[in-house]
Amino acid sequence: MNILRVENLTKKFEGLLALDNISFEVKENEIFSIIGPNGAGKTTIFNVITGMLKQEQGEIYYNDKKITKLPSHIITRIGIARTFQNIKLFSKMTVMENVLCAMYYKTTANFLSIILNTSHYRREEKRTIKNGMKYLEFVGLGDEINTVSSGLAYGWQRRLEIARALATEPKVLLLDEPAAGLSEEERKDLIELIRKIRDNGITVILIEHDMKLVMNISDRIIVLDYGEKIAEGIPQQIQSNPDVIEAYLGKKN
Repeated sequence: MNILRVENLTKKFEGLLALDNISFEVKENEIFSIIGPNGAGKTTIFNVITGMLKQEQGEIYYNDKKITKLPSHIITRIGIARTFQNIKLFSKMTVMENVLCAMYYKTTANFLSIILNTSHYRREEKRTIKNGMKYLEFVGLGDEINTVSSGLAYGWQRRLEIARALATEPKVLLLDEPAAGLSEEERKDLIELIRKIRDNGITVILIEHDMKLVMNISDRIIVLDYGEKIAEGIPQQIQSNPDVIEAYLGKKN
């Protein structure tokens, strides 16, 4: 069953065609990767899917329901979350506070109940912290809840961003270059974490330049080049595709 469907997506920036009639389908509970050279349009796809950019044409469907014109916060609420290529944590907040911010939209306590410290607010606060702890332990940050996020090592900041996205309880998680800047050992750990996320029933859509990671972890892959989709298939098909080889290595003379 397809959980996400993109049809004829086209996006321009001041006349420059960033996405040219892109279509693909993502199956429920798979790891689906989007690859391509720099400037191919990968992050633009994420930005359109999550409502951060509006396309010139094309439609996006989530569980067969059109979400093309929904704002970002509604898209998050219905079950699509993302991380960013450049880490966007609240640097002066603690690890736990970063995760709690992601869970705020689920709370029902109003400003007055917080000021009065009502029993409803205390119960909700306790429940929210418990859930936040669950996500932090899931990514390996259970011992760092009181650490200011800017004090974390870079690789752990990446994990915190993933935990914060998971705290919105998504059905689809978009990861934008999660391995960027990580050591070889951290990349191996990341592969295990992504598989664990998928094994917990979350569909993962991945943008990544690390081809070893992509080929190791992906169920299916699409390849973009200058805003066009030039290939789609399983890792073995992508590795041997001449158009993909040319896009990455250049045309032989």
